[in-house]
Order: sequence, then C-alpha cells, then structure tokens
Amino acid sequence: MADTLYLSLWYPNLRLESLGEKLCAVLSGFAAHGGEARVYAATVWPVNWSEAPVFQRIYGRMAGGGTANAQESSQSSPGADPRQAVEEALELLHDDFAYEFQIGWKLWELETDGESAAEKAERDGKGGLRPLRWARTARLVRVAGYGPLFDAGAYEQDGHIRIDFGSDAPFLEEEAELDRAGALHVEENVRQLVELATGVEKASGATARLLWSELGESLAERLAERLGRRN
Repeated sequence: MADTLYLSLWYPNLRLESLGEKLCAVLSGFAAHGGEARVYAATVWPVNWSEAPVFQRIYGRMAGGGTANAQESSQSSPGADPRQAVEEALELLHDDFAYEFQIGWKLWELETDGESAAEKAERDGKGGLRPLRWARTARLVRVAGYGPLFDAGAYEQDGHIRIDFGSDAPFLEEEAELDRAGALHVEENVRQLVELATGVEKASGATARLLWSELGESLAERLAERLGRRN
C-alpha cells in the first residue's frame, strides 16, 4: 500500500532568523539530484496547517512546458530563484508561522495506459502480460520550514525543515510485477532519494535527519522485501 514519504532535518540551537539560509540550502540542493533549479510556489501558514495562508505566490514551472498563470507566461524561465522565493515569504517572519515551498523533482514512474476493463480481461484470458512503460516524470515536492511555535512546536517531531515527497510508490511499485528494467528504475529512484537526503543534510548543516513514512513503516525494510521477492 502506498504511503507518504518525508525527510525531516534538525539544526542545533536554530534561531528563527537563520531559517531562511537553511531553506535556501535545501531548495538549492534539488537541482543537483534530479530536481528543478527554481521554485514553483511559496506559501506562508499561520499557527497551524488548518488556518488560511497569510501569503501565497505561484511563480510557475520550468519543467512540463507551461506556467501556472498568465502573469508569468512571458518569462523564459518560469519559477523563482530559491533565495528570491525564501526572502519574499520570510518577510512575514513569526515564531508561529510555517513557510512552505514547492519545487519539481523528477523520478521514474509507471505510465498509465488507459487500458479498458474489457481489454484487460481479454489479455488476461490469453495469458498475456502488457510490458510496463516508464517515464521520467516531474512531481511537486513540498519543503516546509517551521517557526518554533507553529502547530504547538511541531518542529520537535517533524524537523526544523520537513520535505514532503508525496507517495512512496516510485521507490517500491508494490502493485507491479517488476522486470529487470523496472527494478533498475526503482533502484535509481532510491539512489536519487538517498543522494538528495545526504546532499541537503550536508549543504544545510543539519545535525540530524530522519526519512520516515506517514504510516510509520520503514522504507528500507519494505524495499529489501520488495526486491527480495523479485529475486
């Protein structure tokens, strides 16, 4: 079953005024590990995640052949430089605010072919297997920096900075029968994830990091079991 995957980063004695530099270092690390160099959107959340944002700006996308709004359509490279996006969002600097940024990150993912139920039944009746088709697809990743009082001190559990990667399916594809090519794509995704986690930890000066899932299951254990079943 697909789960949501997170990376949490902690920094010793972090002052709120230093949060921006840490966010810039993390966002800038994506370009070296399969991600985009520019930020898609910035949002500032007050008090907790259930409140309405007090600031939001959509800059657009570099990947995917389009922009989010007409205002940005004239730019040759949609999106904002990480430092620009962070500086604009952190103009509203408060202890009980969280600062969220969206950035593109490419992974190998299974393509959906739109096969009808009748076509699938006919193929299954003949004992045929449709070959898996993979594509390097950009997904939006959410990078959030926490003020110390946001959501009753949620940073203690979630990290001063938390990266929300979305579904962990590209790292496991548990519902698919992986052939050798598919297994290599999954392994490449995992390697890219590990390299990104190591890279942003080092670049931002984090002293602790944790890769975790919403359901509390270990990605490493699930991956070992998954690849073990294939072999």
